[in-house]
Amino acid sequence: MISFASMRTMPGVAEVLLHPLRLRIVQAFLGGRALTTAALHAALPDVPPATLYRQVTVLAEAQVLEVVGERRVRGAVERTYQLRAGAGSLGAEQVAALSLDEHRQGFLAFVSALLDDFDRYSGSDDADLVRDMVGYRQTALHLSDTELQDLLEDMHRVLEPRLRLPAAPDRKRRILSTVLLPAVDGRRADA
Repeated sequence: MISFASMRTMPGVAEVLLHPLRLRIVQAFLGGRALTTAALHAALPDVPPATLYRQVTVLAEAQVLEVVGERRVRGAVERTYQLRAGAGSLGAEQVAALSLDEHRQGFLAFVSALLDDFDRYSGSDDADLVRDMVGYRQTALHLSDTELQDLLEDMHRVLEPRLRLPAAPDRKRRILSTVLLPAVDGRRADA
């Protein structure tokens, strides 16, 4: 999972991740995927190869992506990249250190990427929202902080084993995006 709260893990990472194309590249690596730039270009065919290579270099230099393999191909070195462990998450202390403006920038990049993902999917010739079980919904829960923590732990227990499932012919790669916000509707939270 990528968390935009992770933008302070090293200097310059905020600027690196808040770029729409670099964000798409990072999302392509979600799920433990290891990709060469050629495989990445196949996943993002609308991106010119030179642009893609340049942005992968930026992500690698910022230590968001790491090289996990190399091989010689027609005299050149082909690298296989993977999202660096820990590049997408932060502890509560690090999240607290972010400014409100940095959180807004991260949230805007997140929502923009989500819209872009939906546009690419819905614009494809094979889009079938019912068959693919595409869903988006919003609901309100009335939870104490302890109950919310319990819910998050329950969700983690449900998701964690599924996050480790490897790619397989009968499995479709799916993106699960979450947003958790307290409701602000002009009333007291305890009303």
